[in-house]
Amino acid sequence: MAFDSLTEKLQNVFKNLRSKGRLTEDDVKAALKEVRMALLEADVNFKVVKGFVKDVQERAIGQDVMNGLNPGQMVIKIVNEEMVKLMGETITEISLQPGSTTTVIMMVGLQGAGKTTTAAKLAGKFKAKGKKPLLVACDIYRPAAITQLEINGQKQGVDVFSLGDKVKPPQIAKEAVEYAAKNGYNLVIFDTAGRLHIDEEMMAELKEIKAAVTVHQTILVADAMTGQDAVNVASNFNEQIGIDGVIITKLDGDTRGGAALSIRAVTGCPIIYAGMGEKLSDLEEFHPDRMASRILGMGDILTLIEKVEADIDDERARQMTEKIKKAQFDFDDYLESMQQMKNMGGLASIMGMMPGLGGMGGGKMPNMDTDEGEKRMARMEAMIYSMTPKERQNPDILNPSRKQRIARGAGVELGEVNRMIKQFNESKKMMKKLPGMMGGKGGKKGRFNFPF
Repeated sequence: MAFDSLTEKLQNVFKNLRSKGRLTEDDVKAALKEVRMALLEADVNFKVVKGFVKDVQERAIGQDVMNGLNPGQMVIKIVNEEMVKLMGETITEISLQPGSTTTVIMMVGLQGAGKTTTAAKLAGKFKAKGKKPLLVACDIYRPAAITQLEINGQKQGVDVFSLGDKVKPPQIAKEAVEYAAKNGYNLVIFDTAGRLHIDEEMMAELKEIKAAVTVHQTILVADAMTGQDAVNVASNFNEQIGIDGVIITKLDGDTRGGAALSIRAVTGCPIIYAGMGEKLSDLEEFHPDRMASRILGMGDILTLIEKVEADIDDERARQMTEKIKKAQFDFDDYLESMQQMKNMGGLASIMGMMPGLGGMGGGKMPNMDTDEGEKRMARMEAMIYSMTPKERQNPDILNPSRKQRIARGAGVELGEVNRMIKQFNESKKMMKKLPGMMGGKGGKKGRFNFPF
């Protein structure tokens, strides 16, 4: 995740604080000096860092903290609260027009930020909420932009309005709104053109679109990987055309993540969604409190639960639970559990949301390097696919000659096949002993098995 490096540095600072029975003012100042460096290295805006550290220090050197039973934890709590405040203390949603009135959203941003894909992701989100969205192709300059929008719209089951690349965007926008009104669409999303950098021509075109139709929400799509540039872009767009919110993309990538911590503070515009992957479903509501927890290595169990609820079919989960209770869990089920993990973003993504494992998604946890874990899972899949249907459904028949054949088919050593079968059997025994983890009396969700 974007904040892996920052998380690791902050955890080291806090580890030192926890080890102290009492804190002096010098202890707090020394720790916050390290926090300041970590934030600056994460590409957080320097003015934001200065204000953040000042606010934390003022609270942290108060008597309640210095004389508390666990002052180190109190400092961490204050850092967490100030980080939430920095990113916006409440969840912000895109404001829709009341009743059946059509809401018009204009997506803006630089080229390469993921605007076209994000427009389709957003349309899918609102369609799932009962809206009837219409995507509008207003990018007539970038080669294949219209085709990309049409393909993504088709995948989402959302209609796309296009007049080709010969009609000016303001006219396209005007005709699209008229078309939506006549055909019962209650949400219109403009995918506008971006540039490699901000220029007057691009800004003028966006202003012309706003003059041609009533735009209810202007949403900036900002690339987290551009760091401070994303903040500068947000400020520029806000000053020139006005923006109502930000969707920050590529937060799953190898980036320092400073933009997410800076945009709200610098522009006053809330972050509404975060793009966490390339799939059209990889768009998460931005929860400042959950993001702060992830950054500080406290995990994000609520988002993990939501991912489970979205990706795990209740009936299939119930069937799998029953199979496990009756010791009928086989390699087909094991294969399915690996697919479930992939659907939820993979091992690194899940680890990043587990309390105590934040910042370890990059392979920093002893004995559980996630890169190696992903490779091992791929080899396990290959071994299972090398089995016959009968062998998958009845692992007990796997004798030495069958194992040799499976090893050859998967391109691995025989020992790895044996280890995988042993791990499968141990997992099967563990899950049989822990039915509560699999959705027994303990609760509705959580009924899945990950092949860790």
